Amino acid sequence: MSPRAPGHRPAPRHRPGYLAAAAVFAVGMAGTTLPTPLYGLYREEIGFSELTVTLVFATYAVGVILTLLLAGNHSDRAGRRPVLLVALLCGAASAVCFLLENGLPLLYTGRVFSGLSAGLLSGAATVTVMELAAPEDRSRAGFAATAANMGGLGCGPLIAGFLAEYAPAPLTLPFLVHLVLLALAGAVVLALPETVADPRPRSRLRPQGLYVPAAVRAVFVPAAVAAFAGFSLLGLFTAVAPSFLAETLGEHNLAITGTVVFGVFLASTAGQSVTGRFPASTALPLGCAVLVAGLLLVGASLAVRSLALLVAGGLCGGFGQGLAFRSGLAAVSAAAPPAHRAATVSSFFVVAYTGISLPVIGVGALAVALGVRDAGLIFAACATVVALGTGLWLYRRRAEIATH
Repeated sequence: MSPRAPGHRPAPRHRPGYLAAAAVFAVGMAGTTLPTPLYGLYREEIGFSELTVTLVFATYAVGVILTLLLAGNHSDRAGRRPVLLVALLCGAASAVCFLLENGLPLLYTGRVFSGLSAGLLSGAATVTVMELAAPEDRSRAGFAATAANMGGLGCGPLIAGFLAEYAPAPLTLPFLVHLVLLALAGAVVLALPETVADPRPRSRLRPQGLYVPAAVRAVFVPAAVAAFAGFSLLGLFTAVAPSFLAETLGEHNLAITGTVVFGVFLASTAGQSVTGRFPASTALPLGCAVLVAGLLLVGASLAVRSLALLVAGGLCGGFGQGLAFRSGLAAVSAAAPPAHRAATVSSFFVVAYTGISLPVIGVGALAVALGVRDAGLIFAACATVVALGTGLWLYRRRAEIATH
């Protein structure tokens, strides 16, 4: 008899549910952005250029993408819980690398482990949250999954910024705190029910690269393009916003830096919270339109050197990104067959993380030649063109999207 194909099974009622899984997701993702407000301190300690900052960040994004391509479908066979535990262990390894840091090699290594953690979490944690919810809670679970992703990413800079500014050992304490949170998250994962019907934890990796079932592609393509545009803005704020604040706007308070970045992800969560009021055919182009407005404000903030405009641009752009992101992710997850859901969602995140990495490397390279301010202006102009073109394309395809 051939082995039974993995699938989904409902979770037992008296064990931790989708909110507990969402909390694990948030804790794991917080570690991936924890170094954001600390890059300036590392630059002073080690001495490296803005391009190196973006390359360190891009190392994380490359780790995410490779993990999604090589193991994005693994939880469909091995089970959700084993993959979540490995993701948390990778997050702990990243924290240890930063604690032992004595130069660029461990910074790069730590970011690689962060990428592995985020890559495993992006697919497995998202579908775990969705699958642990009762049918009547599926919409709330979709919001919980995307809010945990964005909320976790936002809490990393906020926690690190305040600890680095107002507590001792700024390059040590944030990572010790995160290790404690990871240990608690691991205990929660052990208590979660397994949602894969026939898990095989020792099954070998079967990389399948980008995999999108044919029936899902009509929904996947427009949703993924919108995610690419939105994540480019997140990449800008996560990787180089501290340099913008310090060098262009003269703001050196790390708590403020962390709060500004947190605000962008908080706005993304707010955008996700209203997605249910619109069908995907409306939410996707509308999110891009709001994203365009945010990018224009970011560009204006650099042109006139205004912190208020930068914050407004981050909030506006984050809201648009969240509106389009949750709508696209929910549509893709709902359309994917259970046996390939993690693989399909992982492919969605591959496109998103390509958007968060490639533009940022370009900004870093331009910053070396032109300075941070001019590099940011060029980025804002290019990203605006991409987001505007994406929004118009999605608007024209809204009837086709609505039929799926």
